[in-house]
Amino acid sequence: MDVITFLYMLLQSLIQYLLPVGDVLDEETHWRMELRAKRLERKRIRLEWEVERLALRQSGRAWGDGLWSALQQWQAWAVAGLLVLLLGLYFFWSKRTNETENSSEGDEEDRARDSDLRWILEHIEWPVQDLQAGCEWTTGLMDNYTVYFGHVLSNSFYPVLQRAIGVGSAFEGWSPREQDVVYRVLIPMTPPRGHSFHLELDSAGQRHVRNFRVRVQLECTCTREQQGENMLCFLHHPQEELRSNQDPSLLDTLCTDSYLDVHKTARWFYQVVRAIWPALPQSHNWHLTLLPSTRSCQFKVTNVEANFRIEMLFGVRRCDSDIFVSSQPGYAGTPSTLWTETYDVAEMKFFEHISRQAPPDSLHLRCLQLFTRLQLGFGFSTYVVKTIVMHLLNTIPVSQWRRWYFLQRLGDINENLHCCLEEKCLNHFVIGNKRFPQEISLPLDVASAEPPNLFHHLAQYPAAHSQAMSEYQDFQHRLTSVLLNGH
Repeated sequence: MDVITFLYMLLQSLIQYLLPVGDVLDEETHWRMELRAKRLERKRIRLEWEVERLALRQSGRAWGDGLWSALQQWQAWAVAGLLVLLLGLYFFWSKRTNETENSSEGDEEDRARDSDLRWILEHIEWPVQDLQAGCEWTTGLMDNYTVYFGHVLSNSFYPVLQRAIGVGSAFEGWSPREQDVVYRVLIPMTPPRGHSFHLELDSAGQRHVRNFRVRVQLECTCTREQQGENMLCFLHHPQEELRSNQDPSLLDTLCTDSYLDVHKTARWFYQVVRAIWPALPQSHNWHLTLLPSTRSCQFKVTNVEANFRIEMLFGVRRCDSDIFVSSQPGYAGTPSTLWTETYDVAEMKFFEHISRQAPPDSLHLRCLQLFTRLQLGFGFSTYVVKTIVMHLLNTIPVSQWRRWYFLQRLGDINENLHCCLEEKCLNHFVIGNKRFPQEISLPLDVASAEPPNLFHHLAQYPAAHSQAMSEYQDFQHRLTSVLLNGH
């Protein structure tokens, strides 16, 4: 009897000793353990009663003393074996229960988190237009224009227009606006026959914007003339003969003081686009409306089902790189002979580089889409948010931009924006970036330059910094509202 009680107390003490080892148990687990303890208690009482009944039954027999002693020893070993078995079953059951509970809790947490993500992604308002379809339609239109550019301008002395390159947010796969998406293209220009382009950096301009002038120089074409080409050399033929027998040079049409003029080039683009439009197949089902602009060619094409707004920028490539000087203004009041260095093509190729590596369910563009849409109306530019996201894409593995990490990445973008505002510093993504993908070609001076600070004005003007921090707090409230309510 004492052996049975001792073994039961040993089992109970072992169980109580092992309970603290491991994670803190929840109420449900405590309840299960108390229930099992009560069951073991009832089993112990029943075993004791059986042993006592057996002892009383055998006590009246004189010869039973030896047998009872042996039986008592046998019962002790039997109970010991039973308790060892129960102990083993208990630990096995506890392990399986914990594994099941942990797995169940993990699955339940995963389902809850996935449900939250699904709700957020479904209720956040995204652009109503199919950006990919719009980009494909715009590319088709530009390809048709390129063919006619070649036919119409082949024997002229206007710039030679190359195939358009889709740039900007739409061609990168996102858009800050729900409607009125602008499909922006950059048309590279090369010099016509008898001319050459020379880029000259404008050192007198603003320190944080790199501007160039495109100097146009006449080249000797006497060799071509001797080979039978129908062209007079601008350098070695009299002006009267040139005026009578040949179209004027580029210097006389689109230049100001030997430099290519952005405004004159834009007006020329409008004329060419309007003149070619009736010959394009798109003109049969679409209506063209030209929009005013002094540094680009903007227009809208519409039909009964859809409309697209397109902006044609034009520029000159720097060396053989993916960096251009373009007609896009760098700041208000940019002189007409200044062409701003643009990184649009390099940034578009960076997003292509990321998309090739990213898994199909990557949400990096959704993160960018959400933040750039939310910042509208605040003092942060779309380019600031885009720069922060590009820096993160260049440091965080693309596998960690999947659906599961959506909220975590949103937190990273928000935290980086806050830190950059506090430190009044946000480095340009392309200029001087040592981690920039090697497959994207940069001029040596761009790759090795000190990256300009996009928040330089916050460091110069304390009032601007205070306003930016105040607007960030308002932005925080708006972000919270969107994540909780979807709008």
